[in-house]
Amino acid sequence: MTIDAELATILHGNTTFAVNLYRQLSNIPGNLLFSPYSISVALAMTYAGARGETAKQIARVMHFAPEQAGLHSAFAALQDRLSAVQQAGQVQLGIANSIWPQVRYPLLPEFIALLHENYGVEITPLDYVHAHEEARLIINAWVEDQTDKKIVDLISEKTLDSLVRLVLVNAVYFKGNWAAQFDPADTVDAPFWVAPGESTIVPMMQQIAALRQGRFDGVQVLELPYAGGELSMLVLLPETLDGLDELQAALSVEQLHVWTQRLDTGEVKVLLPKFKTEFAVALNETLIAMGMPAAFDADAADFSGMDGFTGLYIGYVLHKAFIDVNEEGTEAAAATAVIMKARSLSLTPTFRADQPFIYLIRDNATGCILFMGRVTNPLT
Repeated sequence: MTIDAELATILHGNTTFAVNLYRQLSNIPGNLLFSPYSISVALAMTYAGARGETAKQIARVMHFAPEQAGLHSAFAALQDRLSAVQQAGQVQLGIANSIWPQVRYPLLPEFIALLHENYGVEITPLDYVHAHEEARLIINAWVEDQTDKKIVDLISEKTLDSLVRLVLVNAVYFKGNWAAQFDPADTVDAPFWVAPGESTIVPMMQQIAALRQGRFDGVQVLELPYAGGELSMLVLLPETLDGLDELQAALSVEQLHVWTQRLDTGEVKVLLPKFKTEFAVALNETLIAMGMPAAFDADAADFSGMDGFTGLYIGYVLHKAFIDVNEEGTEAAAATAVIMKARSLSLTPTFRADQPFIYLIRDNATGCILFMGRVTNPLT
């Protein structure tokens, strides 16, 4: 595939964001999982409506190009590339985007057109003012459907309220078999060292195969390809039991590039635990700490590219991810919701006389109707 400059920019930016976000979330104890792509797409759609300092902060944190048109067309090209992987038939890779505006909320036509053209969004108006709980269930059901029910309850109870004006959602689903599958008969119970001197027994898959691999300063790197050869899992393994912190500190876009470029193909015995992880996180505080506070500030946010006004701000950025790694391959899913809220309950009123109507000219003091008519076609 030929990668043009704009696509190369968002690919580098996505990897940079992934490493930076991983570093921010790494202090959370236990297993960790997120989809940088899903978060980037959801926030790219949001960025389409950002202006001024709000847009500048989002661009810096997400490593988006400041030139909006090129950015969104590059995301469209990337989605086309990923769709081609799905169409090749070796793996399942589904990507879906949607927006859920408040019923009759006046989003700018150019904003909707941009999202439709570049992200293929489904547009479904909902009534958050009078039925926000029903709206939550509808959005969650869409996410479940797009992720084969692996992402459930992306938006939890009491998250939506009557101030919500728009929810932007991305969902990603992946299922692929290993190019060289593990034989379940070879899976054995074996210790997994959670810390020096502390282990737990896990089902450990094993096989001998010719794979791309490398041993570098303090880390072993292994590439496990999926059927079709378009996608792979990269495993970064510290060489010491207490080496994870050092590996996390050394992780960078440049280091990843060096490691992947220096892998050699050779026979290797692989022992990899079966594992299943679910992870959910609200990214508000994390993204604020990374440098985009304006988007979450009701007084400072500028999303006038969405509706022509500066009354919207991000209420929540919610993310949920799932992965299941076994002898056959990997199933993974993720979804991201960006929930846009209004500063106050009042909706910007819109009176759009674009259908037949009746009119009266009257004396206000007496109520005397001087003229009364109807318009069914303004041109006749």
